[in-house]
Amino acid sequence: MKKLFSVFLIALFAFAGAQESKETANRFFYELTFKPKKDSAKVDKVITILDITDKNRSIYQDYTVIAQDSIMKIEMEAIKKSGMMRDFSKSLKTPKISARIYKSYPGMKVQYVDKIANGFTPTNIGYSEDLKFNWNILSDKQKIGEYNTQKATTEYGGRKWTAWFTADIPFQDGPYKFYGLPGLIVKIEDSDKNYSWVLQGNKKIKDYTEFSYIESLMQASGGKVNELSREKFEKTFSDFKKDPFASVRPMITQEMMSKSIPGMDGTVGDMMKKQEKQYKDFYNANDNPIEKDQATDKKKK
Repeated sequence: MKKLFSVFLIALFAFAGAQESKETANRFFYELTFKPKKDSAKVDKVITILDITDKNRSIYQDYTVIAQDSIMKIEMEAIKKSGMMRDFSKSLKTPKISARIYKSYPGMKVQYVDKIANGFTPTNIGYSEDLKFNWNILSDKQKIGEYNTQKATTEYGGRKWTAWFTADIPFQDGPYKFYGLPGLIVKIEDSDKNYSWVLQGNKKIKDYTEFSYIESLMQASGGKVNELSREKFEKTFSDFKKDPFASVRPMITQEMMSKSIPGMDGTVGDMMKKQEKQYKDFYNANDNPIEKDQATDKKKK
């Protein structure tokens, strides 16, 4: 049963990528403002991070889980002392973004990675792109926060983008998949303002790891990435979103489903239903993807 409980913790908190390794990194904090629903004016905000490491790579991800490491340490200590499970969802915020995006220097191969369940094992799936942005660098300049920036435009994913970059920070990188300007991207948004990233600050990270305390504790990195074609990735991930526990359900007996969980309300079956709803709520919360043309392509198929 311990293995089963671990899977639910992993499912709720773990969106990890590669195995732990000692690095240093420059961490850049971007506030992402976005419209999760196409037919709504409602906007949402989340802090995301771009970590550029000394091992010739960068990792972009939601900062929510990592930001809650101190809370998780307190929760885990309480579990150790009491010997009872606790429902972490009552004290933690849910991330807005589950994927991680890796870029490798200097060639800037872009890898998009997300996690699915494979039985009781979290599995990383992803696809890679040799992505080249056709930037049009303009003479317009603007002060954004403390940064002196210059304007550039491009088209990607069915959207027109305007970026402001600073040559004062000599990384040719940026949030999400964006890169390739002669300096770090400070701000980038599409013409309809569905997605907008603005750099809020940065700091140096020693003994850097790309995953959070709970991911490390649960050994929930998901192992090596299973590389798929983009089409196969989209199909596999779409199937997972429709039925997150499809690979787990056949492995759980009715007897296991009816067992109560010490320290938590309800049975294993109740917890599965709750987790399944959380999964579906998470994935159904956004029908306005960054890459708009990908959603259009799906509808045509």
